[in-house]
Amino acid sequence: MSGMMKPLRAWYDRHFSDPQVVILALLLIFGTVIIVFAGRLIAPLLASVIFAYLLEGAVQTLQRWRMPRLLAVSLVFVVFFTVFIITLLGVVPMLSQQVSQLVRELPSMVVQGQNVLLQLPERYPQFISEEQVRQLMGTIRAEATLLGQRVVTLSLSSAVHVATFLVYLIVVPLMVFFMLKDKSVLLNWVTSFLPRDRGLASEVWAEVNLKIASYVRGKFIEILIVWAVTYITFALFGLNYAMLLSVMVGISVIIPYVGAAVVTLPVALVAYFQWGLSAEFGWVLLAYAVIQFLDGNILVPLLFSEVVNLHPVAIIAAVIVFGGLWGLWGVFFAIPLATLIQAVIRSWPRHGEVPAGES
Repeated sequence: MSGMMKPLRAWYDRHFSDPQVVILALLLIFGTVIIVFAGRLIAPLLASVIFAYLLEGAVQTLQRWRMPRLLAVSLVFVVFFTVFIITLLGVVPMLSQQVSQLVRELPSMVVQGQNVLLQLPERYPQFISEEQVRQLMGTIRAEATLLGQRVVTLSLSSAVHVATFLVYLIVVPLMVFFMLKDKSVLLNWVTSFLPRDRGLASEVWAEVNLKIASYVRGKFIEILIVWAVTYITFALFGLNYAMLLSVMVGISVIIPYVGAAVVTLPVALVAYFQWGLSAEFGWVLLAYAVIQFLDGNILVPLLFSEVVNLHPVAIIAAVIVFGGLWGLWGVFFAIPLATLIQAVIRSWPRHGEVPAGES
């Protein structure tokens, strides 16, 4: 038994003999436990932190222009949330109208799709049979019915969602304002609970904090640009549900690689049901492909060149794991969390290395 414990004891001594490593490990465990078990309760706090990260860059820019911090915070806060409310009041009614219209027209779309599918066994009998088409049609009808039921359920529970949204609309801005205004006070209060000898944890946090702040601001800018360009493009082509589809395309950039592929299907289906296999259908898909190309090859490198230094496999794995754990929040923070893990691995003392903070 003692022989079996020796390798384990040697591994423990090699990685956890230094107090700073233990402190870092405990902080990571404590943060993970809070998010896993209290994530829904602290959702307004997380949203406030995101907005604070987003606006801090503009506040610091105004401070570099010799503007007092309180005045800079007030100006940035008022401008941002005024634009946010105006955009919300303009977009939400349009989205609601287009969703209702889509639900009303969904049965006719299903019928049109069935007519197309019924022609496939005649044209390509070696690839698909009539029985397979009928099974597929049954599945499509079931999914369409389920979608309609979900929309009705959502509308019935809309009062609860509206009440929650109103609470967020009051609480989150207040928290953001005070986070920006009293940033140094809050940071000093939090660090007062931490051990003084935390050089390794401070080193990891300094790297992750910079990257998370840049990532949040860059991702927000990317969403706005992709959403606006997509909406203008779809509107110029006269595509139905232009606002709804453009919002979906904008939000899809939160999920690297996978989001763009998934949202291509509704764009193609709406264009097909509107125009069929025509020139307009081809031009819309071509324009959409150009937007995705410019986003992935120009916009993303410009916004995240120094933020994301992860392999695509690591990014997709992070999206799957953290999205499965925390839903949309996990997807949004998948890359920052993967960056945190990368920073911890890189800063973790190896055998024979001198930990950070020791001399």
